[in-house]
Amino acid sequence: MAKNPKAPSGTSDQVLTNRQGHPITNNQSQRTVGSRGPATLENYQFLEKITHFDRERIPERVVHARGFVCYGELEVTGKIGDEPASKYTRAKLFQTAGKKTPLAIRFSTVIGGRDSSEVARDPRGFAVKFYTEDGNWDLVGNNLAVFFIRDAIKFPDVIHSLKPDPVTFRQEPNRIFDFMSQTPESMHMLTHLFSPRGIPASYRHMEGFGVNTYKMVNAQGDTVLVKYHFHPRCGLASLTAEEAAKVQGQDLGSASKDLYEAIERGEHPQWDMYVQIMEDYDHPELDWDPLDDTKIWPEKDFPLRHVGVMTLNRNVEDHFNENEQIAMGTGVLVDGLDFSDDKMLVGRTFSYSDTQRYRVGTNYLQLPVNQAKNAKVSTNLNGGQMSYRRDLAPGQNPHINFEPSIHNGLHESPREEPNNPPEIHGRLTRSVIERRNDYIHARGRYCTMMDWERDDLVLNMGTLLAQCERDVQERMVWHLLLVHDDYGTRVGEMLGIKADDVKALPPLPKQVLTDEDKRRLQNLGRNGDKIDPAVWGQWTSSVKNYKASAEEVLGGMRNVPTKPATRQAAE
Repeated sequence: MAKNPKAPSGTSDQVLTNRQGHPITNNQSQRTVGSRGPATLENYQFLEKITHFDRERIPERVVHARGFVCYGELEVTGKIGDEPASKYTRAKLFQTAGKKTPLAIRFSTVIGGRDSSEVARDPRGFAVKFYTEDGNWDLVGNNLAVFFIRDAIKFPDVIHSLKPDPVTFRQEPNRIFDFMSQTPESMHMLTHLFSPRGIPASYRHMEGFGVNTYKMVNAQGDTVLVKYHFHPRCGLASLTAEEAAKVQGQDLGSASKDLYEAIERGEHPQWDMYVQIMEDYDHPELDWDPLDDTKIWPEKDFPLRHVGVMTLNRNVEDHFNENEQIAMGTGVLVDGLDFSDDKMLVGRTFSYSDTQRYRVGTNYLQLPVNQAKNAKVSTNLNGGQMSYRRDLAPGQNPHINFEPSIHNGLHESPREEPNNPPEIHGRLTRSVIERRNDYIHARGRYCTMMDWERDDLVLNMGTLLAQCERDVQERMVWHLLLVHDDYGTRVGEMLGIKADDVKALPPLPKQVLTDEDKRRLQNLGRNGDKIDPAVWGQWTSSVKNYKASAEEVLGGMRNVPTKPATRQAAE
């Protein structure tokens, strides 16, 4: 522990006190009647110490329980691609070349508990809190570009299927694939997750995506749809399940250690930030819905546009205060950024802030790591558990905690920026989106993998499905054959299931097959599919992925021959 350089050992600034500021003269013994006791009830120091100890853990996150936080900045180019940023957004942080916005980022696993392995197969959280001059902007994403489901009402179900069995408390493949086999939209995410990219070698060697579709709004109020991407300058690297098991046998926290030590030795990780832009309407010309988070936007049609570079340069000083208590939410947007009607995004926006209020407390936004550091905060909110100040504006009448008032209370901002999104008409309903097309993007992902990734995907799927019941196995092989002949055939061979064994299975209840799906079903396993790596272009799926070894991960990924994703795009 670092010493105060101005204080010699044993001086008054190092005296132990309690939270009331009282110096503690004896921290070794309770107050008792005689040396043997009994203890007395007025043991204030003991009671303060033990009751705080009893409460020094807050409920762990239901998902993303294990994670690691560090700090940095986003430096922007002032442009979105080759065009001025102002063409698409009035958000101040993007406007000026060289402008730097401080940030905190939390990398995490999703399903495991707080002390679980960081090399488990799992999506990785990639959540960034930008401390902008207009307040905080939280971008809460993953290292994979898509998700399992497209409607937030299914979120508890997908997480329950992935979490431990409520009876055996083990993560069971049969439970996972029971749910996924009844959820065709999950095939794209499963094809990502069970490839090596489901186990990044380190947090520094993985991509980040906003996953959901958002909007940007310019000064005239015009809106565009937008997707966010982060591509690591140190390149991508992943582990096979075999190598991950070797790492896990020696270190459950390899990813946090790697990131911490890299920053401490001055190797500051960097990511290039990009956006994809699409005009703000429903795009009926596409055979998939741009608001569907189980789909990507092909980069050959919607190219990535560079906006800046994120650099991580400082570690936390206290793990609990800055990691356990950092709280992100998809509803935290600044002027110039907006929501789309993405069904998952709308559900997440309620859920994330709700869980933070439960987990951390009503006043979680007053904690330093969550405060809007570079913007003034003036609210009429007061009270609640652990409140320690009121958000009073300079000169505000402290008696007035309501609005409107003519007695020097807070008032609405006189600035109301225009927002001209499309007008939407429709019948109030409970239904799925019309353009589901659940297999085409999974097919593209399968085609654009590197050979070793594809081999590992097949091995992982076959190994885990071998632990499932026969009806689950057959339905999964049926789905995978609809994705790609090679995919379903190879996994099926590991299970002893052929196309002819499952071709008579009917579509799932309420499942909507495209005309192409129906044609493929007639020739299941014999559709003449080829491996065509040119489907999406270079970025999301086909940036080279380095096959890391356990020794390299345990050695801190030093001198690993990976290339920045930016250079690979040109190759």
